[in-house]
Amino acid sequence: MSDRVSVAKTYKLYIGGAFPRSESGRVYAVTDSRGGFLANAAQASRKDARDAVAAARKAFPGWSGATAYNRGQVLYRVAELLEGRREQFVREVAASEGVKHAESVVNAAIDRWVWYAGWTDKVATVLGASNPVAGPYFSFSVPEPTGVVAALAPQSSSLLGLVSVVAPVIATGNTCVVVSSQNRPLPAITLSEVLATSDVPGGVVNVLTGRTGELAPWLASHADVNALDLTGAPESIRAELERAAAGTVKRVSRAGRGGEPDWTREPGVDRLRAVLETKTVWHPMGV
Repeated sequence: MSDRVSVAKTYKLYIGGAFPRSESGRVYAVTDSRGGFLANAAQASRKDARDAVAAARKAFPGWSGATAYNRGQVLYRVAELLEGRREQFVREVAASEGVKHAESVVNAAIDRWVWYAGWTDKVATVLGASNPVAGPYFSFSVPEPTGVVAALAPQSSSLLGLVSVVAPVIATGNTCVVVSSQNRPLPAITLSEVLATSDVPGGVVNVLTGRTGELAPWLASHADVNALDLTGAPESIRAELERAAAGTVKRVSRAGRGGEPDWTREPGVDRLRAVLETKTVWHPMGV
């Protein structure tokens, strides 16, 4: 019988393409569905949230200015890397969520990345319009990315729900700060490792682990956050977050009110539309 003491893994945050420790130095224990210890995760602070927003803002011009075709290639590359680490994700989803069908959940998450990769060069056609006008002009309505989107990931669906929240944000040219599932952060942490080794530029996706109720108010009130996804917000603080977001006129997505959606269902265009602004332009007709 070995008397060796195993070394517990302590994970870090993912901000600006790097893996910093929490500014506060705090960590918290992550357990499996039966209460067994799995690892330690960084407990992000207000300062970490500000750093993540700054990284997302810095990355926005380059990412939103990339061609839709290029963004689709980048998202597809993420799916390829997820496929390569599929067994690890299956183990982590099974441990985190205590489900027997973890393999099908991971398969669906990979397929969802591919699905959103295919949308990048189709959004403008589907959600844009050529408007009829009475005059010698062309009038076009064109969807544009909102900017920096703060997303509170689903609490129960640690991978599939997370992908369903993050992928549409970056597919449309936005950058993202996502707070992972508080008690089930390991799939999100592994996803951040995938993003770091993929073609996604640093700062496009920033992953914070920690207490959702602690981080959410700072993101909701942050003046440099343009949209807020409340999917994983505790019901007890949703009204408070909506009021904070109103102070800086953020777009707020309320998906998940009254219980989280069924993430296994085929996604629609609603999450794409929620993080887009529509710009209408006029152009003279003829010479």
